[in-house]
Amino acid sequence: MGVAKLMATATCTAFRGVLESSGERVGQGLLFERVGFWARLSQELTGALVASRWDEDSLDVLAAGADERGEALPSKGWMAMRRLDWPQAVTLPAGVYVSDRVRRGAEEYAARALRLALHRRTIVTAILATWPTDPRRRTEAEWAALRKLLPAGVSGAEIRNRTRQIRAYVAEHGYRPAGLCVLEGPPQVGELVLLAAMDRQQVTLARVDETTARLRLKLPLCAAPASGRDWAWHVIDIRLPGTVGVDSVLHTPTLRPTRAGRIAVDLPHSRPAPATKASGHTVALGFDWGVGTLLTGTLGRLTGKGQTRRVLTDGRPLIFDATTVSATLHRLRGVREHLAAKRDHQRALADGLGSPHLRWGEHLDRARVLEVEHGRVCARIRHLNDALARAAARWAVDQAAALGASVIYLEDLATLEARGHRRGNARLSGQVRGTVAEAMRYLAAKAGIAVVTVPARGTSRLCPGCLGALTHHPAPDRLAERGWRWAHCTRCGLSMDRDHAAARRIVSRGLLAQTHTTTDPTTHTRTIRTTVDGTVTPVRRPKKTTRRMRRQHQAQTAPPRPHGPKTTPGKGHPTPSRPTGPGGRDTRHAARGQAPGPKTSRRMPDARTVPATTPTGMVQRPAGHDTTTPTPTGPVSGHGVPAHVRPEEDLPPPGRRRLSRRTCRRRTRAAERTGFHHLHATAVHPLTPRIGPRPGDRTRPRRARKARKPQAHTEF
Repeated sequence: MGVAKLMATATCTAFRGVLESSGERVGQGLLFERVGFWARLSQELTGALVASRWDEDSLDVLAAGADERGEALPSKGWMAMRRLDWPQAVTLPAGVYVSDRVRRGAEEYAARALRLALHRRTIVTAILATWPTDPRRRTEAEWAALRKLLPAGVSGAEIRNRTRQIRAYVAEHGYRPAGLCVLEGPPQVGELVLLAAMDRQQVTLARVDETTARLRLKLPLCAAPASGRDWAWHVIDIRLPGTVGVDSVLHTPTLRPTRAGRIAVDLPHSRPAPATKASGHTVALGFDWGVGTLLTGTLGRLTGKGQTRRVLTDGRPLIFDATTVSATLHRLRGVREHLAAKRDHQRALADGLGSPHLRWGEHLDRARVLEVEHGRVCARIRHLNDALARAAARWAVDQAAALGASVIYLEDLATLEARGHRRGNARLSGQVRGTVAEAMRYLAAKAGIAVVTVPARGTSRLCPGCLGALTHHPAPDRLAERGWRWAHCTRCGLSMDRDHAAARRIVSRGLLAQTHTTTDPTTHTRTIRTTVDGTVTPVRRPKKTTRRMRRQHQAQTAPPRPHGPKTTPGKGHPTPSRPTGPGGRDTRHAARGQAPGPKTSRRMPDARTVPATTPTGMVQRPAGHDTTTPTPTGPVSGHGVPAHVRPEEDLPPPGRRRLSRRTCRRRTRAAERTGFHHLHATAVHPLTPRIGPRPGDRTRPRRARKARKPQAHTEF
């Protein structure tokens, strides 16, 4: 296997710096202020440059990739801008000085923003050129004409979104737009400092040790620097996170002032990684995005060649259940919307009253407080989403590595879209599936595992066993009702979880169509756009030892039981057994002429739920019941009623108040596996027995045999 280069970005924080000329310490507040001066200057230059070239002619020149003399434009954005003489039209305010390196960063940012708009412009131009008669529903001929003009890789979701945007413009203005520059305004640019386009005269980066990097750069000392003396060298030590390894090569970062008053340092780094192949896979994992469960996967193996190819599976579902975390996110989103509504209401009241009114300032103060709370809830949601995405990606890659899979197949996110009144998909949109996919690609690349997306359309519609139509029901015992959770096939009798059936279809599509894998040259993401459907055959695992077999084995190997009654110390006679008749019924009632009572068992003794009166008149209470303590009256705890509070003298000492060992052990194992205490996921363990025939065996699938050699643990 070859060696490739894996690129990633780690977000760090710059807390303090040192002024190199005098050795003066620069605190976090002052450092944030000086970086903000530079970020606002860069934003002003970039915004003016993008707005000056936001027209169809400029985008045509940039799309052609050649200047007036016909020479190809450089790949670096700031060099292409200067080759076209576009920055000459942008000037700074009078009295403000910036160096040529600072201008480079702004020009590079503008070039990237304009080049990103070229893809959107191509889609809009193709849709306008083939505008359908009914924009809500295109015919087959209209779709074919549109596909001829679109570049490869454009999904149906992008086409529908741009069509809706054009329809909204037509509804507002009464005519179709001439192009993207009329349909949209200039792209918005943020406050950031792009240091990648600058040389050593403006910024340097060096690694001090395994956990520290030193950034040295010139920062402005005021908001409007008048000369070069207003720019000074600052030395900033950056704490590297654990994801940046010792063998990683650091690259020039990007600085971003955040709303929290900190300086975010987006640090790109590269490291060697094993190269992954696009095709030639035999063992794969397929994952389906679900509503009840975030990820549901299954294992698949490709056997045979040519027309005899087929996909085998062991039938074991791999489940990453994030229901509790999703409920927390859903609650936080409701709180966020409530705070936003109250904030907008306070602002509307302030605007209606005006500045002379006495209550005008009070409404604005309340709106500012609500804005702060809204930002905190948004940060909480963002951090929880990131943590959940990383946990799910780590779990999926660990499953693939343990099972010996060389590729992971996912549904293509661009083809997933909520339709009709299916409100369940609204919850999926907040689960940051894109973040999960990106984290999975990064972690899988480190392990030498490929991640490929397959078409998602129809994965839950057909049966993975016979490709017949599936019916969906609420549960396996409610097949007469319509639902979405359970899938049932009336043709072959398959009955299983809907997401598990879809995961089988996904792994089958990936393995059977892996020769059609395409790689994006810019993002290096791999996608399969050709749909090849095939059946998935479950293969039995080796028979496991059941409880009945264990008891039978113990009965056969146990020593013979001695004849006669038991010789228990202190017991002079054996215990009499109840006379039983045919069928195991008690015959004593029949001898007395009474109706037979309920069947009893020695394993389940008689239990009385109320006190019983003995012949002597004494009350005998059942075991576990206390008849001396009066029964509490009123509603019991639960269903909204608080439980009974124990007095302080009954509580254990403060130092010994702890959960049970079983609860602590369960939570510890869950946290070690997924990072969350209330998250349920299938345990990661290697698949010891193989399924299906060996690669060179053309016979029918046999029952798997147990591995004899230790190295066979990775065999599938």
